[in-house]
Amino acid sequence: MTSTLPEQMKVIEITEPGGPEALSVGTRPLPQPKPGEVLIKVAATGINGPDMVQRKGLYPPPKGASDLLGLEIAGTIVAVGSDVNDWSVGDQVCALTNGGGYAEYCAVVASHCLPIPKGLSLVEAAGIPETFFTVWSNIFMGAGLKEGETFLVHGGSGGIGSTAIMLGKAFGSTVYATDSPAERCEACKGFGADRVIDYNKEDFVEIVRNEAKGANVILDIVGGDYIARNIKVSAPDARIVQIAFNKGSKVEINLMPIMLKRLLYTGSTLRSRSDASKSEIAAQLREKVWPLIEAGKIKPAVHKTFPLEQAAEAHRLMESATHVGKIILEV
Repeated sequence: MTSTLPEQMKVIEITEPGGPEALSVGTRPLPQPKPGEVLIKVAATGINGPDMVQRKGLYPPPKGASDLLGLEIAGTIVAVGSDVNDWSVGDQVCALTNGGGYAEYCAVVASHCLPIPKGLSLVEAAGIPETFFTVWSNIFMGAGLKEGETFLVHGGSGGIGSTAIMLGKAFGSTVYATDSPAERCEACKGFGADRVIDYNKEDFVEIVRNEAKGANVILDIVGGDYIARNIKVSAPDARIVQIAFNKGSKVEINLMPIMLKRLLYTGSTLRSRSDASKSEIAAQLREKVWPLIEAGKIKPAVHKTFPLEQAAEAHRLMESATHVGKIILEV
């Protein structure tokens, strides 16, 4: 730790579980980078769905992780722990964190850092890690989405959805997206969706079955009644990936079609994966996706930025579901 760093830093804390008003400005000692970690002076941090759930007291941080919110950051490395050879003080990076991003400084595992893609600002890069790690690990590494397959993305204009559409198109799949109202549907088209379905006006099951003979891969954040409908819209040998349950996780459904159509129904959370697993995802992103971002073929969408102190306002916007793309806190 260099002597020029302050001893204290500004953070956003949860006073007690609850609504956005539960977030308040506080101070904490600077974290110390452990072996294999780097300390980053945070320029910006992305807001994600799990932040809302943790703020409500329903998603405790993993053992040993920071209790502060913030799962992705971009900034400048100001200190390196022992056993770190890939990064140096002064390097600008974006990183997946185990928490702690809503702060002026954050310690992260060095192999979970990625260079800022050429052509992107630190604010834009701060919105990459959580969604790109999530989509890449679930859809490409897990579900094995292939060129020429039909990919159905629910909630296409949000952070996860927009990333899924862009990556699906970049790797040669036909992308169907659901969203509502019209301006969010238009945003999905802008991200590259081949067909956008307004779920308040059209039935995605009927459309995807009629136009594409079903979906090969489905990414769902909705749950509830969508679970049975996803099974219904699936093509034989389809893979359904569940990564959130905005409409609930307890449902009664007929599982017979899973057997008859040889479906794979799976899900995951990113935060509970091992450090080694996240390092592998980072390495694959750097090799396969970073060149596409630097070539301008994929560009993360930033809806709005807020100062760190206005985290509560940013959470209110996130929960209103009126945003398109990512919401970022600038530190």
